[in-house]
Amino acid sequence: MNTTMTLPLTFRRARAAHTVRPRRLAPGFTLTEILIAIALIVIIVTVAVTNLNGVLDSGKVTAAQIFVTQSVDTPLLSYKMAMGHFPSTEQGLQALVVCPEGESAMSWKGPYLNTSDVPLDPWKNPYHYAYPSAHGQAPGKYDVWSTGPSGQEGASDNIGNWAPQQ
Repeated sequence: MNTTMTLPLTFRRARAAHTVRPRRLAPGFTLTEILIAIALIVIIVTVAVTNLNGVLDSGKVTAAQIFVTQSVDTPLLSYKMAMGHFPSTEQGLQALVVCPEGESAMSWKGPYLNTSDVPLDPWKNPYHYAYPSAHGQAPGKYDVWSTGPSGQEGASDNIGNWAPQQ
């Protein structure tokens, strides 16, 4: 005789229905994980854009420095060779593009710039020119400068072709 006792079939089904089985997790990410990933991406993009702004600003300063110290030098020297003198402060850099009034059109061999107008600085302001130099350069030299990011004449961020004051 079999001494093991078996439970009735209906009781076994009822017990099986109340048994906690481990659920299989569906593959994918939870909403919390997705929100955390989006927040991290936003933080990284914000930092990158902020740093990129600084890089672009330093590039503008470099471009202005190159123009005032190198790019305009050859056209001004070419003008001097043709005319016998640098343009006056009143004539300005415009004398490199069109023959100044009162000058001999026969001597003027311009335009001396490759553009139809004098270029603007990286902040869309005109470059400034003075002859003779007012910044202690050697006699017979000129000043060319940008008013820099501030756009204010005489500000500490002006960019010129003269040596910085110590």
